[in-house]
Amino acid sequence: MPADGTFHQHSSSPDGTGPGNVPLADSHDVIEVRGARENNLRDVSVDIPKRRLTVFTGVSGSGKSSLVFGTIAAESQRLINETYTSFIQSFMPSVGRPEVDALRNLSAAIVVDQERMGANSRSTVGTATDAYTMLRIVFSRLGEPYVGPSHHFGFNNAEGMCPGCEGIGRVSDVDVDEVVDRSKSLNEGAILVPGFPVDSWQWKVMAGSGFYDPDKKVGDFDETELSDLLHRPLTKVKVDTSTLTYEGLITRIKRTYLAKDRAAMQSHIRAFVDRAVVFRTCPDCGGARLNEAALSCRIGGLNIAECSALQISDLAEWVRKLDAPAVAPLLGSLHGLLDSLVEIGLGYLSIDRTSSSLSGGEAQRVKMVRHLGSPLSDVTYVFDEPTIGLHPHDIQRMNGLLVRLRDKGNTVLVVEHKPEVIAIADHVVDLGPGAGTEGGLIGYAGDVAGLRTSGTLTGRHLGHRAALRETVRTPKGKLSIENATLHNLKNVSVDVPLGVLAVVTGVAGSGKSSLIHGHLSHREGVVVADQSPIRGSRRSNPATYTGLLAPIRNAFAKANGVKAALFSANSEGACAGCNGVGLVYTDLAMMAGVASVCEQCEGKRYTPEVLTYTLRGKNISEVLEMPIAEAHGFFVSGQARTVLGRLHDVGLGYVRLGQPLNTLSGGERQRLKLAIHMAEKSSTYILDEPTTGLHLADVDKLLALLDRLVDTGNSVIVIEHHLAVMAHADWIIDIGPGGGHDGGQVVFTGTPRELVTAGDTLTARHLGSYVNG
Repeated sequence: MPADGTFHQHSSSPDGTGPGNVPLADSHDVIEVRGARENNLRDVSVDIPKRRLTVFTGVSGSGKSSLVFGTIAAESQRLINETYTSFIQSFMPSVGRPEVDALRNLSAAIVVDQERMGANSRSTVGTATDAYTMLRIVFSRLGEPYVGPSHHFGFNNAEGMCPGCEGIGRVSDVDVDEVVDRSKSLNEGAILVPGFPVDSWQWKVMAGSGFYDPDKKVGDFDETELSDLLHRPLTKVKVDTSTLTYEGLITRIKRTYLAKDRAAMQSHIRAFVDRAVVFRTCPDCGGARLNEAALSCRIGGLNIAECSALQISDLAEWVRKLDAPAVAPLLGSLHGLLDSLVEIGLGYLSIDRTSSSLSGGEAQRVKMVRHLGSPLSDVTYVFDEPTIGLHPHDIQRMNGLLVRLRDKGNTVLVVEHKPEVIAIADHVVDLGPGAGTEGGLIGYAGDVAGLRTSGTLTGRHLGHRAALRETVRTPKGKLSIENATLHNLKNVSVDVPLGVLAVVTGVAGSGKSSLIHGHLSHREGVVVADQSPIRGSRRSNPATYTGLLAPIRNAFAKANGVKAALFSANSEGACAGCNGVGLVYTDLAMMAGVASVCEQCEGKRYTPEVLTYTLRGKNISEVLEMPIAEAHGFFVSGQARTVLGRLHDVGLGYVRLGQPLNTLSGGERQRLKLAIHMAEKSSTYILDEPTTGLHLADVDKLLALLDRLVDTGNSVIVIEHHLAVMAHADWIIDIGPGGGHDGGQVVFTGTPRELVTAGDTLTARHLGSYVNG
């Protein structure tokens, strides 16, 4: 925030007009926010111009998402939901009114976020964008021989799906050798399935069933005995004097485990299922998902499954060449949709790619394409860092799409850190000055030119450039990758240097992750800190995940002369009303479930007795509410201080110790994992876009942290698009030249300086422009 503490409100352009010189004088041309207090917002009031592109900036945790998503978008969606009948509302998530005094002139908000598109194996890029629906109609009209209307080409329809795999393209098998040890008898512990140790109740049913000799080695079972052990359906058997229910081990696994949501399993069960269950391509359809009739129908020699497997850029070319006046409007729409996917940097995907396999950034861009062709206007589109996963070359395309959405008469709100996106904004709202309790204020609101001179942290760093290293470190060894062919890699051989900061670059889909994760992640001594979700219950938080809660509990126990278990919300100290969660979840049968703050503990999670015990004037609930930066000052020594120091070093100082893990972003999850791994010595770290969610000022801190890791004897390999990280590297491996089948090759290896001076790749051009200002 500027030194004088004043609020700066500038017009969207020097003459007080926006695009097309439309004046902003009318109060209906702005979204009015008054007194917003959601999360860390401190009574924020601001006017946001409608039908403009507004970018929200500020350090991580400054309150950007609380203002844009938690206040503006949330209230818009809540008000829309209220227009539906109670019956319809019963199927919608329950959304509370945000903490704000007034919101005026809202329009319908569409949130285009980075949430993964679900784990439904039936959802693909084609079904999510309607590209496959249009392709089905094309085949039903033009394909030969004629097999029926469009739903006969649907792998989610009974008329079109392969009967062998029911339209999934894969079938599951259970690896028998992960279920039983053939070298042992049941009495010797042959059953490897969790819950069947020798002498357990379930084991006794198996051993006493009479279907086989429990002293006979499983490897010596005849065909009938092995079938009874593994595949027998539910059967009543007499064991001793009791009549019990028996079923084969694999029958039981399929009934109890494979029908369950994997995320809901206990960790040891999940580990067993991951080992024992193997998926293979359906032998009936070869993975095409469709039945023989649908696959027999062709256009120009290709069936619909072969078209779906084409890279989207190639499928667009195939559609362009079709000459069929009868379906010309449909072909035009399909071609426009495919071109949009190419334009947004997703041309390397295929429309048969499962939605669940997309990264957060890819998922957001797929969702964005759905809205580009929408006839709706005067809608508020809300984006959360749409440049995640994009090479600088692709960011220019993304900018073009954001501008197109605005020019259709929509209000576009973007939470973003990249200067390339900030530069195209009509209006900027900068929050801060810091994160967490140090944020939540408007530091600046106005045009980009005014931001540069505003004196805010964002303004000061907007023109900041990381310089190339004067001298690069000397490698201390190498990890060799030889003849890599995973996904689109074209027989790649490359040496990744150790003991240095090595950065792997290239456009989206070029093969960076296939090369590094596919060929290095599983090697001994390699530690991966990525953005994947952290599995855990609604009780999990940074304190529990990092092991920090143990020394905190011990410190409270020692200071008060009581048991440490009292200070665990999962144990003796838990509030009985909510079992230590702090919230009470109520199932309302047909209506959506509701989470409400526990009335007994008021969300504090502990019993009143536990809350009477203090450590330097703070009870356990107050400590867990502390941001990591504050807690780092509170614990001045010991293990807690060490762990908090690492969390602070990775830029998580604003995150609360007790903040639920499911509220952390992908970038925050990655930095949390990195903090844990920092305790391990002499490792090789693989980081995947660690700048995700980081403010320009925090990128410098990340670079200092990476330097510290290397200087203490570690090797750091970073997959990254951020130009500051590329400039700061000791060594660059550039993959390309394009994405999909246009990529998969090493197009440059060497120092950043050599890339800038001698390289001829997309990365070389953008890095050269960056370092030369």
